[in-house]
Amino acid sequence: MMANAAYSTGETFPRCLLEQAQRNGEKPAIREKYLGIWQTWTWREVSEEVRALACGLAATGIKRGDKLALIGDNRPRLYWSMSAAQCLGAIPVPMYQDSVADELQFVVEHAEVRFAVAENQEQVDKLLEIKDRCPKLEFIVYCDPRGMRDYSQDFLIDFETLQQSGRDLDATNAAFFTDEIDKGKSSDIACILYTSGTTGNPKGVVLSYESLIKTATNAAEWDKLTSDGDVLAYLPMAWVGDNLFSYSESYIAGFCVNCPESTETVLTDMREIGPSYFFAPPRIFENLLTTVMIRMEDAGALKRRMFHYFMAVAKRIGTRILDGESVSVGDRLLYTLGRLLVYGPLKDTLGFTRIRMAYTAGESISPELFDFYRSLGINLKQLYGQTEASVLVTIQPDGEVRSDSVGVPAPDVEIEISDGGEVLYRSPGVFLEYYKNPEATEEAKTADGWVHTGDAGYFDKEGYLRIIDRAVDVGKLNNGSMYAPKYLENKLKFFPQIKEAVTFGDQQDFVSAFINIDLEAISNWAEKNDVTYASYHELAANDQVSSLIQDCVASVNQELANEDQFKTSQIQRFVVLHKELDPDDGELTRTRKVRRKFVAEKYSTLVDALYSNQDNVHVETEVTFEDGRKGSIEADIKICDMPIAGTPA
Repeated sequence: MMANAAYSTGETFPRCLLEQAQRNGEKPAIREKYLGIWQTWTWREVSEEVRALACGLAATGIKRGDKLALIGDNRPRLYWSMSAAQCLGAIPVPMYQDSVADELQFVVEHAEVRFAVAENQEQVDKLLEIKDRCPKLEFIVYCDPRGMRDYSQDFLIDFETLQQSGRDLDATNAAFFTDEIDKGKSSDIACILYTSGTTGNPKGVVLSYESLIKTATNAAEWDKLTSDGDVLAYLPMAWVGDNLFSYSESYIAGFCVNCPESTETVLTDMREIGPSYFFAPPRIFENLLTTVMIRMEDAGALKRRMFHYFMAVAKRIGTRILDGESVSVGDRLLYTLGRLLVYGPLKDTLGFTRIRMAYTAGESISPELFDFYRSLGINLKQLYGQTEASVLVTIQPDGEVRSDSVGVPAPDVEIEISDGGEVLYRSPGVFLEYYKNPEATEEAKTADGWVHTGDAGYFDKEGYLRIIDRAVDVGKLNNGSMYAPKYLENKLKFFPQIKEAVTFGDQQDFVSAFINIDLEAISNWAEKNDVTYASYHELAANDQVSSLIQDCVASVNQELANEDQFKTSQIQRFVVLHKELDPDDGELTRTRKVRRKFVAEKYSTLVDALYSNQDNVHVETEVTFEDGRKGSIEADIKICDMPIAGTPA
């Protein structure tokens, strides 16, 4: 694939920044919504901000190879801090902003972090809590001064004060900044990103400039990205997806990155920006669908009937129109009317009016959810990737998008399927190593560059890769048939009433499930049906809610009955959990992936009850409150039995 002349050719991100400042200097580079108003910085202004910050860090004593931690929501100052560290040859280490202090301590200690940049007082307090246990952490820079007036520690530095010291250094040594950038090489470490730690402590994935820049350039070429585009930066900066889509590709293609005011205003901010390029894990698309369905329940009877009628039309022909297939004139006219009355207003509500393409990855997405968005005319595609690959392993070409596959190998990526069915890949984006963990590096990456994904998959007859599940999670029922938990869980989570699901079945006679209700969707239903409740616990224990969930499970079982490979995986027993699965309780990762083994062990009493003759079980569960205190909740949980659906004639 030939390089696009409009893209940066810098070998490091600092060089890309200087090139964008020269080429697209007056174009918007980044925006932030603050107190309801969007503030914009051009590429020239970003270059100046980064220059002052880099010189300030140098004046404070940061050295080449030092680690600089970043913690907070997506903010321009945190992105500039990442760039400033790279300008000096230091290594940025983004951390999850909702991590508790102990989780931060592991990363700060393991990465040997010397400097940290925190968004606000909340994040500073967490770092102060662990500082005595992290002797290498010397300085903490805070971006937002609100609430920091009475903090007098010498190692705390205000962001603007740091920049001013940088401008003073720059005034006396104007060549320092560019000289430091010129020392950087493509093979240098660009960042260390810690995995979510699904099966244990997180691992520090070391990525080079070469890996990230080559991957970002290939992805930008593939999707024909331009400097006129907009993305919404709302996913954790510690996640590799944000590093590729909000940072790396922006520095390559020169488009504008938009930072929402808060997590609560993302939907509103997205409608105002109207991003042209959107990336989200399945969880976000599930939440958006839930929001839509809740609003439709509040609509009048005529509007609801119209919505469901035209959504049936979209389901039948929408994806065919999007892929350019032949559709009758009558159907095309009907779809056009649906676009006017339903699809257009719905896309505007979601903030998808200007979307040219959208991607989902991180976990597999249910076919029903995937087809819902594509039927509206949204060019949603799946990609398959890993932190260790700088994201991209496979990608879906336009016009060849299918919900049952993750596409074809991305540019310059090779893929093989091992004799045991595991997916292996080799690509320019492959990580250098796991930081300070040579054993894990050797286990994951072969001497000739092939990486073990840990995922089970296969190529279909058309050459598209299909991922079944994590290889370690795929099991067998006692009758010998395959059991793929994630496949079943995604089907359950398509329903707006279900927020999370965890299934069990390996070496068992049948499949059972834990289910978390979606509090927003179910509380909306409860209000309409005069169901009173005082807590999530009470709502989850309500018999009418159990009936709602039974209907969802019955629908899934009917779908499974039509699939030869999974008809024996129908869910025969389930419980509605008395609490939401929570990262603070260790049940989910910070990217909201289920820690399956941990959940099975923590709720072993419930799992045993599902495979017994019990119809009710008493549990007591430890929980973590928002302020870090521990407590416990008790509940009597009803076990629901489900009939097996027969295959229709």
